[in-house]
Amino acid sequence: MSKGIGTEGEMILDKKVLKEQKRRSIIRRIKRDKWLYVLMIPGILMTLVFKYFPMYGAIIAFKNYNPMLGILKSPWVGFEHFKEFIFSPNFSVLLENTLKISIYGLILGFLPPILLALSLNQILNKKIKQKIQLILYAPNFISVVVIVGMLFLFLSANGPINGLVEKLTGESIMFMSNPTYFRTIYILSGIWQGMGWASILYTATLAGVSTDLYEAANIDGANILQKIIHIDLPALKPVMVINFILAAGNIMNVGHEKAFLMQTSMNIPTSEIISTYVYKIGLQSGNYAYSAAVGLFNMVINVVLLLFVNSITKKLNDGQGL
Repeated sequence: MSKGIGTEGEMILDKKVLKEQKRRSIIRRIKRDKWLYVLMIPGILMTLVFKYFPMYGAIIAFKNYNPMLGILKSPWVGFEHFKEFIFSPNFSVLLENTLKISIYGLILGFLPPILLALSLNQILNKKIKQKIQLILYAPNFISVVVIVGMLFLFLSANGPINGLVEKLTGESIMFMSNPTYFRTIYILSGIWQGMGWASILYTATLAGVSTDLYEAANIDGANILQKIIHIDLPALKPVMVINFILAAGNIMNVGHEKAFLMQTSMNIPTSEIISTYVYKIGLQSGNYAYSAAVGLFNMVINVVLLLFVNSITKKLNDGQGL
């Protein structure tokens, strides 16, 4: 009996010793890296101020918000705004347009940056490679307003694209007014603008691959395609997985600026998405509570999609995910 009590006492003592050692280890690490923690303070403060504190405003999605009364004194309505949006005739159209633009954009836009990085990796001349990269990265720094202006200019009835189409078919196409072409123009112009910039991470990953692997492949007589399949793609796989998860988590986050600028009275059936709807209802019409509810609904769908895609990726990728 005394032996059992002694053993139990020793276990409790060991736990206390381990806790004390862990506490001292943490204190030593904090003292050792104190200046690194100090450098983290501005980033933490910015995250709190610009990311977490504004979440307080999400309360208005559950209230009949009146600016004169303020957020706290406005009457509580619960999920009424969410029900109004879900059962509105616009819901299915907005959700369909948003999902189609996002999913098609994800599917069509995921591979081009990877292919571009793989192609750039084959260029041995550094000067030529840098010039090509500069040309490909440049569109990312062009304003969305300028990009949309260029689209209207090139695709207008008197534009160069329609001039070529008219010579081939004998009639012009109203690209920017026809709802059928909106998604294609939106997605392809987005791929062209962001493809070079999106390839930077892949290019940097390939730059870190050991040259010994390529030398060994050359000795074995491997061709370019075999090197890409057996060296480059395995090196890119973790980055590809992370980028895919993040992109899938942002499926519902289609920016309203470009879609709103590309909208015309004729292409509204396909160009009206959730973000443009929130902008019009919230800022233009002043219905802040309803627009906040729509935006919150959009965010919840994003979180669910992110968790879903991450869980699937873990299963397919041997437990590796975000």
